[in-house]
Order: sequence, then C-alpha cells, then structure tokens
Amino acid sequence: MARSGFRGFGAWLREGVWAIPLRRYLALLVTAALVTGIGFAVRALTHDDRSCAPGVVRPAGSDECVGVSTTDYSFGRKQLADTIRAIDRENDSLRSGYVTVALFEPFTATDDDNLGDVLHELQGAYLAQWKVNHDANGEGPPIRLVLANPGRTGAHWEHTVDQLERMTTTSDRLRAVTGIGLSTEENTRAVKELTRRGIPVVGTSITADSLANGQQGNPDGLKPFPGLARTAPTNTDEARALASFAKVAADKAVLVYDDPGDPYTLTLQASFEKLLTGSRYQPWPFTPLADRTEEGTTANDFRQIRELVCDTAPGVNTILFAGRHTQLRQFINALGERGCQQREFTILTGDDASYLTGDRKLDPEALKHGISVRYGALAHPDAWIKNPPKTGGSATDAQDLNELLSAAQANRTAKSDRPSPIGPIDLEDGQLIIAYDAMRLTVEGVREATPRGRSAPTLADVGDEWTLIKGSSGRVNGASGWICLDNYGNPYDKAVPIVELTPDRHARFVEIAWPTGRPPEKDCLPPS
Repeated sequence: MARSGFRGFGAWLREGVWAIPLRRYLALLVTAALVTGIGFAVRALTHDDRSCAPGVVRPAGSDECVGVSTTDYSFGRKQLADTIRAIDRENDSLRSGYVTVALFEPFTATDDDNLGDVLHELQGAYLAQWKVNHDANGEGPPIRLVLANPGRTGAHWEHTVDQLERMTTTSDRLRAVTGIGLSTEENTRAVKELTRRGIPVVGTSITADSLANGQQGNPDGLKPFPGLARTAPTNTDEARALASFAKVAADKAVLVYDDPGDPYTLTLQASFEKLLTGSRYQPWPFTPLADRTEEGTTANDFRQIRELVCDTAPGVNTILFAGRHTQLRQFINALGERGCQQREFTILTGDDASYLTGDRKLDPEALKHGISVRYGALAHPDAWIKNPPKTGGSATDAQDLNELLSAAQANRTAKSDRPSPIGPIDLEDGQLIIAYDAMRLTVEGVREATPRGRSAPTLADVGDEWTLIKGSSGRVNGASGWICLDNYGNPYDKAVPIVELTPDRHARFVEIAWPTGRPPEKDCLPPS
C-alpha cells in the first residue's frame, strides 16, 4: 500500500504541480504565436509595396514608377517593350569592364505624341549602343545602357538624379546621361543638378537657348550647365536657318506666341522677334494650360487671331509661330476656316512641329487651301540622300544608320551578330536619328576620356572632352550631319533640314538650311 500510495501521490504531483501549469504555458505560447503570426500576416497583406522593378519605385503620393531601370522592365508601356528587351540582351552580353550611360526620358508618358518621341529616342540610343559595342575595332570600354525615368512630366527628377549620382560611385560606373528630349522647366532643373554634381549630360532634342551654355543674358553666366553638350541646334540657330531659307521680311510677317511660355517657346519667340525688328504689327499672344499637351481653351484664342490675320495688309504672307505642337495644330485648324480664303500664308516654326505627323486631330483640309507649314527639323531621313552638300554631313553617314535599321528589322530570331528587333520604325520626326547621334557623341566623349591602360574615365574628364569634339578628325559624323562642338558644348553650324507638313500628315523634306547661311568648312572649326 505504501508503494501504491506513493505512486498515487506521484501521479497527483505530476498532474497537479507540473502537467496542468505546463499545459497552460503551452496554451499561452500557442496563443501568442498565433497572435504574432496573424499580426505578421496582416502587416504583409496591408504592406504598401512601392517597388515596380529593380531600381524603380512608386514615390509616396504617386502611382508612377520612376527611377533607374537596369532590367527589361518596360514601365507598363507595351510600345517600348521590344526595344527595352533588345537593350537588356545587349547589357547581359557585357561581362565586365563596361561603363554605364543613362537615357533620361519620361518613360511613363501617357499622351501618344510624347510616348512616340520616347520610343524613337529609345530605338536610336539602342542602335548606337549596339554599333559602338560591336563595331568598336577593339576600342573600349563597352557601353551599358540603363533607363532613367523622372516621371511623365519630369516631376520626380530629384529622385532619379539622386539615384544616378549613387551609380557613379558603384560598380555601375555611370559616366554620362543622354536624352533630356524636351526643353521644359523640370528638365532644366534636372540638367542643372546633374551637371552641378559633375555628371556629364548630352541632350538629344533640347533646343531652348536657356538650356544651353554660352548664351548671352543668362543670369548664371555663360556656363550654367558645366559638362552639358547638345546634338541639336539652339532655337536661335534654328530661327537663323529658317530665315536664311525663307528670306523672311519684317514687313511681310507677323508673330503668334505662347504667353507666358516655357523654355522652348520663350527662346523661339525671342529669336523670331529679332527677325521681325521693324514689323508694322505687334505680336499676338495665346495662353495655353501649363501642360501644353492638353487642349485647354486656346482654340478660342486662335479663332480670334485668324480674323486678325485676315485684317493684315495684303503683302503679309508669313506667320512665325512660337508655340508647342498641340497649339500649333489648333492654329492650323483655325486658319483653315479663315474668312480670307483667297490669301495664302506660310507658317514657320520650330522642331516641335514634328509631332504633327502623327496627330489625327490635324485637319488635312486646312493644308489644302492656302496654308503651308514649314519648320526646322532636328533630322530627316531624306536630308542626305539626294544631292547632299559637300560638307556638313554625308550620305554615307546616314546610310550607316539605315543599314543598322535594316539589320534589326531582319533579325527575327534575335541573333547576336546583328541588332535585335526593336518594333515598328518611324524616322520622319527625326527623333530616332538625333538620339542615335547623341548616343554616339556620348560614347565618343567617354572613350576619348579613358586613359590608356584604364577601363573607365573620370566624370570630369568626360565633361572636358566636349570642347575637343571638332575639327576634321575630332568631329562626330552623325546621321543628322556633322557634330562639331564649340567651347560651350553647342553644335556649330549644324545642318537644319527644312520640312513641310503635308495634308496626309507626312513630313516632306524641302532642303537643308544652315544657321550661318552656308555649310561649314571641311575643318569644321567654330570661329572665335
């Protein structure tokens, strides 16, 4: 009985002293684990994941995916996917020793005009990347291309610029930024900050004088953007080329301009005003929305301005238009319904008119009845084909790009010995051509600045190279014409194709004009 009693006491002890509390502790632990797990699950379900792809995020308060993409991420724009895949293939083929160049464009653009612009510049940059990597004849370093998106309107430029600066000190070895296609306030701020931080920039289609070095009257001096080079002529040079072509007479022309204007329209207006010194008429303003891709109420302004046009003296036959393409299209449509149908007018304007080749809202009838539109383009596929000038560019240089395009279009299986497919091609707006040349200019600076025996240059050395891109052996023989930079990084006497907008929305090449009135000499050395 003693043993039985002891065993009973032991069982009670285990049950009463250890087992019951142990079960309670275990129950508490299980409950705590469940609560913790549920907490983690709730946080996981409710966590606001702002990432879009490696290097690309949605900033607080925005649904746009911005930043620097180093993969085949196409920013949700299927139009860009083929070319971005091609870039990713080329980047993946580079094992080591490469230098990175960033293409700075609004890859999340929503309107068709700007998105088409981005596509064409993307295609041009890729074709140049492929060419300099595969036709390098042993020259290096190889070039990796990444995509820098500041947002649809450029509002997130600071985020993207910060990211680009970090890439200059990592294995990315970022050494230059190209692109910056539009002369906007946001892009001006981005370029100013990039160059302030010592990052060289090569503009593709920016033409505003205020976004260039060496321009008189700039409050920051003659070099507000140290390290900036450009492929396109300034608005002043475009206007000079237009004037030399059209023989504009002040007493036979009027000016219609954007008020308050943006960097592009303001400098175009200033250039046109110089041509109209002594005109008998004050210029006529119109006021668009801040986002000049929007329609706004400017169509009302143009209905009134068309009546003023009809009121001008019989000899007036030229209208200088300092405005963006949306407002230009509205103005053309309004003039098509003018009361003085018997009078003919020629509209002269800047390169932003190239967007109208794809604008379905343009009334073709307006261009059939006494209205012609001519503008200074950045480039045109026909400019160097027939009877080209002896200097300033060549058919051979233009044909090199055409051969790359043909090889890409024929490469249906993405063979590595030719450029990968990049989707539909459209050269009429000149954006692909000018972006191709800008990328080649960028690489020229990178490679010339790379010391012998080293695999990468410094940022400062790349920026210093722009002053040496000139002369018969130092210039870049671009598909858009020779690129000979002055000491401020601006192209000297760059070819300006004069283009006419046709009723079927095409850009018909007319002739090449020159800011100085004639092609540059063979040495292509800017005068003092």
